Amino acid sequence: MTRRLLLAIVLLVAAGGGAWWWRSTSRPPPIMWQGYVEADFVKVGPTQQGLLTSVAVARGDAVEAGAPLFTQDDANDRAARNQAAQMLARAERQLANLMAGGKATEIEQAEANLADAQSTLGRIAGDLARGEALLPRGSATRQSVDQLRADHRSAQARVEALQAVLRQSRGPMGRQGEIEAQRASVGASRADLDMAEWRLAQRRVVAPVSARVADVLARPGETLAAGVAVVSLLPPGNIFVRFFVPEPLFSTVHLEDPVALACDGCPADLSARVSFISPRAEYTPPLIYSESSKAKLVFVVEARPAREQAVRLHPGQPIEVRPIEARAISPLRAP
Repeated sequence: MTRRLLLAIVLLVAAGGGAWWWRSTSRPPPIMWQGYVEADFVKVGPTQQGLLTSVAVARGDAVEAGAPLFTQDDANDRAARNQAAQMLARAERQLANLMAGGKATEIEQAEANLADAQSTLGRIAGDLARGEALLPRGSATRQSVDQLRADHRSAQARVEALQAVLRQSRGPMGRQGEIEAQRASVGASRADLDMAEWRLAQRRVVAPVSARVADVLARPGETLAAGVAVVSLLPPGNIFVRFFVPEPLFSTVHLEDPVALACDGCPADLSARVSFISPRAEYTPPLIYSESSKAKLVFVVEARPAREQAVRLHPGQPIEVRPIEARAISPLRAP
């Protein structure tokens, strides 16, 4: 009886151990997706056609924003800038001439004529006052007083005319319409100069962002069309990870979800956040680095690491992606 009881206990212990071993070995493997490092390159080219005269960077150089990249021949643009500057100076001189008053000698002559006319008006006004005073006593005739009154009106009109001449001599030579038209001409000439300055400045191209030179695509001596890339830049913030999520797990991935990154030779603390989820499924991903993946229907997902971590990654590098905060997933739906 004791032997049977001992055998039963041994069988129960063995069954329990076997069950524990089966459950521990039958757990689904941790969620892991395959992908690779990608990048959005900034391709810098000229804004206008021209001869490439120099390239200031080489492949692999680190450049700061505003650093010179390459130059084009600017002889034609310098000549156009100088011509525009001369045209502006000419238009400004013409405007100043229209707004200027008469010559100094002309103004002095007008002032002298006015002073003479005012003096004459004063003398005639005195004679008229005395004549009108003598008229009631018969010491002056009405005819002489009427003549003095006419002379006074004539002298007063002459003073007013000479005052207008003096104002005209001191005022602008051009009419208001002529001045406004010339001001518009000055504005147009200034705009032409600004455009010429801009075109000249575009012949010296600088880095739009701080980045590493990924490639130099043209050499001095080549004539390039506008927009043709000369230098390809790779800013650290433009590096991201593209990976593929099987359809059964697609609903578990959301924008801004944190994911852990792992690759050969990479630090253990690499991470990123999901920045894009493809709305379409693909039957054949462009490239997958996993022989154990069985899912044929996958969705493309992109995640961007922080800038300080992105510099550790290289475009084309295979990488493994794991969710940091995995949601509850049924083992039956795991790939």
